[in-house]
Amino acid sequence: MNIWTLFLFVLSVLFFVISVVFAVYTAYKNTKIMNRLKTMLEMAENGTFSESVFDESLLSAVEEKMANYLSSSEVSAKNMEQERDKVKMLIADISHQTKTPISNILLYVQLLKEQELSEESMPCVEALSAQAQKLAFLIDSLIKTSRLESGVFVLSPKMQGAELLIYKVLEQASSQAAKKGVSLLMEETKGAACFDLKWTAEALYNIVDNAIKYTPRGGRVQLSAAQYELFFRIDISDDGIGISEEEQPLIFGRFYRSATVHDTEGVGIGLYLARQIISEQGGYLKVKSSPKEGSTFSVFLPTGQ
Repeated sequence: MNIWTLFLFVLSVLFFVISVVFAVYTAYKNTKIMNRLKTMLEMAENGTFSESVFDESLLSAVEEKMANYLSSSEVSAKNMEQERDKVKMLIADISHQTKTPISNILLYVQLLKEQELSEESMPCVEALSAQAQKLAFLIDSLIKTSRLESGVFVLSPKMQGAELLIYKVLEQASSQAAKKGVSLLMEETKGAACFDLKWTAEALYNIVDNAIKYTPRGGRVQLSAAQYELFFRIDISDDGIGISEEEQPLIFGRFYRSATVHDTEGVGIGLYLARQIISEQGGYLKVKSSPKEGSTFSVFLPTGQ
């Protein structure tokens, strides 16, 4: 082995050693940076992040960017909380300011009905009463919807039997069905789901109320239920006017009313509110209908399993 061969051999070994050392150092440095980034993310998640590197390195720049982002996010969160508080105050103020005047209007209308009025005056009093009740329902529904959307109302679903829920809805809707001349029926119900009793009863009542409203005298509205592994299903079926396929995606929109029902009293917010309440609890609504063949609204409530 001559001197040049030995020199090249030593140079190769030296180059290999330097490469290995560089690779080990790079891996160590990358591991250190990744561990630091992991720590930074954990601190950011816990809300305890603060800058610790103050130099011109890339890591320092990353820490500064993250600190700025978290600071702006915190400001945004505080602003959102302040806006939510303002919405709560506004809703409470609207509720307070409108409740008394509407109650007074309804009271005076009732007093007028008890008076001896001319035949020409009675239709006006009846119209005033109907419009006042419609206004009261609209304001009440808007306030409930706003509270749900703004997070003022917090639903408290819990696992419980569904029989009480359905009986509560039937009890609330029975007088309206009798007045309309519509049969309100229920199949034997057994099963359980995870739901807020008060608000879910309101959602179901809104659907049943619609079914009675759009079912002709002599028709029927029937409630039935089925227990599945992940959901408890409640069907509200009627033999009313039905809904066209084109309108079915629209009926859950706020204030939507079909041109075919403009002569029937309503404000178009009941189904919207029902969907909001059900979806807030992890459930969903489906509708199956055809014009002049009735409708079936299916409410799916989670079982919590």
